[in-house]
Amino acid sequence: MSKVLIIGGGAAGMMAGIHAAHKGHEVHVLEKNEKLGKKLFITGKGRCNVTNACETEELFAAMMSNAKFMYSAFYSYGSHDVMDFFEEAGVPLKVERGNRVFPCSDHSSDIIRALERELKKAGARIHLHTEVEGIAAEDGKAKGVRLKDGTFLSADAVIVATGGLSYPATGSTGDGYRFARDTGHQVTELKPSLVPLKTKETYIPKLQGLSLKNVNLTVKSGKKVIYEDFGEMMFTHYGVTGPMVLSASAKIGRFLEKEELKAYLDLKPALTPEQLDSRVLREFEAGQNKQFKNVIGVLFPSSLTPVMLELGGIEPEKKIHEISREERLGFEALVKAFPFTITGMGEFKEAIITRGGVSVKEIKPGSMESKKVENLYFIGEVLDLDAVTGGFNLQIAWSTAYLAAQAIV
Repeated sequence: MSKVLIIGGGAAGMMAGIHAAHKGHEVHVLEKNEKLGKKLFITGKGRCNVTNACETEELFAAMMSNAKFMYSAFYSYGSHDVMDFFEEAGVPLKVERGNRVFPCSDHSSDIIRALERELKKAGARIHLHTEVEGIAAEDGKAKGVRLKDGTFLSADAVIVATGGLSYPATGSTGDGYRFARDTGHQVTELKPSLVPLKTKETYIPKLQGLSLKNVNLTVKSGKKVIYEDFGEMMFTHYGVTGPMVLSASAKIGRFLEKEELKAYLDLKPALTPEQLDSRVLREFEAGQNKQFKNVIGVLFPSSLTPVMLELGGIEPEKKIHEISREERLGFEALVKAFPFTITGMGEFKEAIITRGGVSVKEIKPGSMESKKVENLYFIGEVLDLDAVTGGFNLQIAWSTAYLAAQAIV
């Protein structure tokens, strides 16, 4: 039996603890917060998108970096294994649009409670308010950890599951990157990912709080389309957010470092330009003698109408029968391509995950053990691994945790 110390009681740390304890190891989970799973509690807007019920091959397509590194991890412990785990742990699950998996209760607390229950059942010991200062290593082997209060805890294996820099209020303050550097590992550049986007136009803040469903978003670098998706989004006081926007942030970050990007929303993607024209003409015929501003309201949410009038190129007071074909078609073009300029990304405090981390070139992909320090493992968000939204980032946590737990001798 080995003594295993796990630094961090989040998704990856708890899952590693459960599987390591099941193998008969003496497991200690060291968590600096007052409770486990603090960041897990707020994921998926508090509903916890535990994984994605896609086939294993599709998990790789969702990865934004180092997909090949995850080959062993995803094939050893895929999304259907995770679903089986939680169902057996007493959490019924449901699959929603885009194969996103949630607890039927829509409460992330059920996921955390199940993990905590399984940890205790397997015999793992949980130490709250326990902050690790550093990892003790000698002769190229991990020997244990030093706590903030000066205590030394010896171990046969140390697993770093500290998370990244996103949502620092939950305790994700980058400790794992420091532990990695102190033990001679390279940490790639760290950036916020899956974040809201900042925009330039003064009309965007006027839409603050407006949610749009079933719209199409296109982002361009010059004439090249670099992101396109269909889904939901929301306007904020400084830009845009929502599932579609967060996924976009993972893909457009490197372009944004060089230039501002043009974005367009198709507000009526279900209609072809011809169908939209027919729809608008119907409204125009029904209100020929009305003012333009009093007719187009039926096409949009009320808070969007003033902005459409502002950008539409038609005087709001103009009578419908006075509007030319060119003006009408110009307005319809705005409906199919509502424009805004993306100027930057949100910060770590708003980021769902961190892009960058401990370089996977220095980690064994079949075990998550360091190639530089024996018996030292890195799992979850602390590694240079990230994916789009939809449960894929938690799947990275579960899969890497499982591999590390299986690898400890």
